[in-house]
Amino acid sequence: MISSLRGMNDILSDDYERFTYFIEIATNVAKRYGFHFIETPLLEETALFKRSVGESSDIVGKEMYQFIDKGENDVCLRPEGTAGVVRAFVQKKLDRAGGLHRFFYHGAMFRYERPQKGRLRQFHQFGVESFGEASVHEDATMIMMVSDILKTLGIGYRLQLNSLGDENCMPQYRTSLIKFIESMEDKICEDCQRRKTTNPIRVLDCKNQACQEMYKNAPKLVDNLCDGCSNDFTKLKKILENNEILYEIDTNLVRGLDYYSKTAFEFVSDNIGSQSAIAGGGRYDKLVEFLDGRATPAVGFAIGIERLMELIIMPENTRNGYYIGAMDTEAIDIVVELAQKKRKTEKTVIDYKVKNLQNHLKAADKVNAKYCAVIGSHEMKNKTVWIKNLEDKTEQIVEVKNF
Repeated sequence: MISSLRGMNDILSDDYERFTYFIEIATNVAKRYGFHFIETPLLEETALFKRSVGESSDIVGKEMYQFIDKGENDVCLRPEGTAGVVRAFVQKKLDRAGGLHRFFYHGAMFRYERPQKGRLRQFHQFGVESFGEASVHEDATMIMMVSDILKTLGIGYRLQLNSLGDENCMPQYRTSLIKFIESMEDKICEDCQRRKTTNPIRVLDCKNQACQEMYKNAPKLVDNLCDGCSNDFTKLKKILENNEILYEIDTNLVRGLDYYSKTAFEFVSDNIGSQSAIAGGGRYDKLVEFLDGRATPAVGFAIGIERLMELIIMPENTRNGYYIGAMDTEAIDIVVELAQKKRKTEKTVIDYKVKNLQNHLKAADKVNAKYCAVIGSHEMKNKTVWIKNLEDKTEQIVEVKNF
């Protein structure tokens, strides 16, 4: 037997219902906020992610599905969604068009890492990206959109918030952080020693517990912000408070990607084990420039769908649509014709096997149909259809032409 690759799971049955329900809810929320769907390829040039995500990130350094194709191109399966959307934004010259451009997307991402609960090698994200708006109000809008999605799904969360500063305040903070790292260089892990020279701020994202304990005493980003970043961060907190969005300040929150600046946020759950982040994002005003576009302010987020699956509270499973079955072999053709007619307006399930009434009722109940309609020899003779409402148990007989 051939099995699926490790860390790449099938989605079916109850998981499929939850998965599609999440996509429906998130899509509806994004549309209400004025965002439009975008689809980008699963396969991109590797250079796209090295330039955007950053060479110092674990994604680029350890986790990409990267290979040379038959045309000698260095390509990889997308490990995250933002870089591809920015590439499309620049390629379609939207950066030169001006104005606001707001997109949402959902699809598979790929990272070669050790599979565990909430972390797969093929996983799915729902993401949102906004281009052309520098106001911190747009940052707050991103956070409120995630909050709306999670609340609609019945998922509790804690919101963690930080500011990463910008090119005005980051150099001074970087210097202070390097001095702190050097003071304990013999104690930190190998990854942190590497990051010290490539991107020092990333040490704060280290998953090594011993390192995390030491970094509790590290200089804090929020204590080193310039006036502009400090004012924006204060304004962001005020907007969230005015809209009754609770938050916690996490001074070591830096996110796992190199392109973030200023606002960074994560939504975490206490109900899914150690991989507690269920959504995250922030501002990335320099990324469009990094990918050869015109300077364009941008902000976005992504939600890990698999991490939410067991947390989603599904709505009550109400009956809907029709089940149509035949109790006589000669009735099957009529059943097919009626089903095609009904499908123009209703969900309709048919069974090609001849069964007695009791078995048809059981089959209709199994697919959660509201109505069970059957045709037997008696109905064929009279050109009628027998129908039972499985909610209120009422029965009726209608003419085929009026069905």
